[in-house]
Amino acid sequence: MHDRLRAHPTAVAMTFDQLLERVRDEGAYPTVERAEEVVHAVLGALGRQIRSGERVDLAQCLPVEAALTLSGQVPAGEPLTGWNFVADLATRTGTTAATARWDTGAVLAVVARLAGPDLLDRVIRRLPDGYALLFGQAELRRPRAAA
Repeated sequence: MHDRLRAHPTAVAMTFDQLLERVRDEGAYPTVERAEEVVHAVLGALGRQIRSGERVDLAQCLPVEAALTLSGQVPAGEPLTGWNFVADLATRTGTTAATARWDTGAVLAVVARLAGPDLLDRVIRRLPDGYALLFGQAELRRPRAAA
C-alpha cells in the first residue's frame, strides 16, 4: 500500500509538518499537537466513508502520514450524510457537534486545496449529501431520480 501511495511522488505538495501547520492556522488551534489529533480524527473518519478509486487518488495528494490515516480505515457499510459524519466524529472524539464541525472544516479545507477542483468534485459526487459544505464548497442540489 505504501508503494501505491508514492506512485506519483510529485503529486504531494507539502510535508506532514506543513499540513499540520496549515490545519493549525485554518482551525486556530493552540498547538501543532492539537492539529495533529484533529487531522488523524477527521481523515480517519473520512477514510471510512470513501470506497472507490477516489480514496486512492485522494491519498496520493496527501503526505504519507495523512495518506495512511485516510487509507487505513475499513469503509463503513453505509456512508453517512455530511451531518451524520459530523455527529459520528463528535461521538468518537468526545466533543460537541459544533467542535466536530469546526475540526472537519479545518482539515477538509486544507485537503480540498491539495486535491484540486477535479478530484475534489469526484470525491464529493461519490459521497452522500452534505459533504461539499464540509470541504468548504457550495452544495448544489442533486437531481432526484423520477419515481
